[in-house]
Amino acid sequence: MKNIIQFSITNEDGVYTASGINAPIITDGKTFEDLEKNILEATSLYLEETKETYTKHPAIIANFEFNLPFYA
Repeated sequence: MKNIIQFSITNEDGVYTASGINAPIITDGKTFEDLEKNILEATSLYLEETKETYTKHPAIIANFEFNLPFYA
């Protein structure tokens, strides 16, 4: 079984924000590349805290949803 963690990503006032849709994870970054790194770090920390839930089914997929226009 795969666990999918979904994120909604917005870009407001020059800051990218990722909010977990089905997990309590929120992070941001000045660039999209910074945001990607921060999502990985925040997700890793979240999974460390909830490892009992995810060790039974270790396959995890991150799904990103972009609000257009994204690079405006």
